[in-house]
Amino acid sequence: MSRDRIGFIGLGDIGAPMAMRVLDAGHALTVYNRTSEKTQPFAEKGARVAASLGELAQACDVILFCLSNGEAVEQVVFGPGGLAEAGRAGQVLVDLSTIHPVHTQQMAERLLAQRGMAWVDAPVSGGPAGARLGTLAVMVGGDAAVVERVRPVLGAFGGRVTHMGPVGCGMATKACNQMLNYGTGAVVAETLNFAARFGIDPALIPEAVAGGFADSNVLRNYGQQMVEGTYKGNTLTAMKDIDIIMDMGRITGSAMPVTGLVASFFRMQIAQGYTSGGLPTTMRMYAQGPLKVGGVKKT
Repeated sequence: MSRDRIGFIGLGDIGAPMAMRVLDAGHALTVYNRTSEKTQPFAEKGARVAASLGELAQACDVILFCLSNGEAVEQVVFGPGGLAEAGRAGQVLVDLSTIHPVHTQQMAERLLAQRGMAWVDAPVSGGPAGARLGTLAVMVGGDAAVVERVRPVLGAFGGRVTHMGPVGCGMATKACNQMLNYGTGAVVAETLNFAARFGIDPALIPEAVAGGFADSNVLRNYGQQMVEGTYKGNTLTAMKDIDIIMDMGRITGSAMPVTGLVASFFRMQIAQGYTSGGLPTTMRMYAQGPLKVGGVKKT
C-alpha cells in the first residue's frame, strides 16, 4: 500500500466506485465533488472531505480525478482555485478521464514547467461494474518511476494496470480501446438484425458463438441490450470519444474508414434525437426498439 496521501475528484458513476476501492484498500483518502451529497458515503467510512480543490491539493500527495472531458480537466487543474494554484513540486496528478492525448501532453508539460508537478494519464475500461469489482483495465502513460509510485493506488480498482509509454500514451491506448469497442458494436448490431430478419432468435447468437473466435464482451453485454431494447449509456459521451479518435487519425495520418463509418452512425442517431443509450443504440440504425424475429422468403 502506498504511503502517499491520496485525493480523488469526481465521484460520478465510475469515479465513485473507483474511489471507494481506494478507500477500502486502506489508503488515506480525501475526496472532493462539486455536489457534496456524493461525498457522504466516503465520510461515513472515514475519508476526509475537502471543501475545495485547494484544500484537497494541500492535503494530498497523489491526486486522482475522473471527469467528463478535457475542458473539465483543464478547469480543475488550471482554473482559479485549481490544483496547480494550490499544488507543489513533487505532487502527482493522475487523470482517469478519457480525453484527447495531445491535450493531455500539453497540460502535463504546462504543469511540470509551472509547478514541478508530475502527470500520469490512466484512463480505464470496464465500466462501473468493473470499478466496483476492481477489475478495470487501466492504460497508463507517464514517466516510469512516477507510474510505479502510483501503481499501488491504480491496483485498488484495476485488474490489469499496463504502462504504455510516456504521457499521452494512456489516452492514445484508450482511443484504440474505443475503436475496437465501437467498431465491434456496430458489427454486432448488423449481425443481430440479420439473424432476426432471417428468422433466428438473435438472443441465441451470443450463446451459439461462445468460446469461438467471434465471442466478445461487446457481443455478450451490448448484444443483450440490443435484443432487449434496454439501452444504457450516453451517446454524446460516445461521440466525444469517437471525435477524439478521428482527430488522432488526422494528426497521425492514419486511415480510419471503418471508424469513420461508425462515427457517421452515431452522428445520425444524435441528429435524430437519440442522445442517450450509448453503443447499443447503433441497433436503431437497423430496427426500432427490441428486435423482432422475422423470416425471409426463399427465392
